[in-house]
Amino acid sequence: MAFGEELRRAREQRGLTVETICDATKVPAKHIRALEAGAFEELPGGVFRRGFVRSYLNVLGLEEGAWMKRFEESCRESGMRDPADMEWVTFAENVKSGRSAPRRRMGIWSLGVVIVLAALSLAGWCGWRLATHRRLLPSPMVWMVMKSWVDNGPSR
Repeated sequence: MAFGEELRRAREQRGLTVETICDATKVPAKHIRALEAGAFEELPGGVFRRGFVRSYLNVLGLEEGAWMKRFEESCRESGMRDPADMEWVTFAENVKSGRSAPRRRMGIWSLGVVIVLAALSLAGWCGWRLATHRRLLPSPMVWMVMKSWVDNGPSR
């Protein structure tokens, strides 16, 4: 007898409906029906699939260890990879796709750091000039402009 069919029979022997299982586990009815039909490919992958089965088994009061082994065997027989292996594949794909994005962010972050350092350096230089009572612009330049304006008189 198939794994899903045995689960369905165990549920029916306890007088529970699919809706009762759904309410207790918070697993959608379509997933419970797919599990009972042996349509494991219709279930979400990885830890979700295993979590659904564990929740279902707990509601029925069935021994988890032996039933989970049977579930994994049923998955392999139906042509699906081992659920535990699928979790690692998904994890590895997420790690791989997640590594390229920070490099792009690093460029923007580095540019921001350079701009902040430049602004701090400029502020430090201005502060030093003011603290030592020096003008920010060389004084001869200012007086040359002033002299030339005074020497020429008002332009009218």
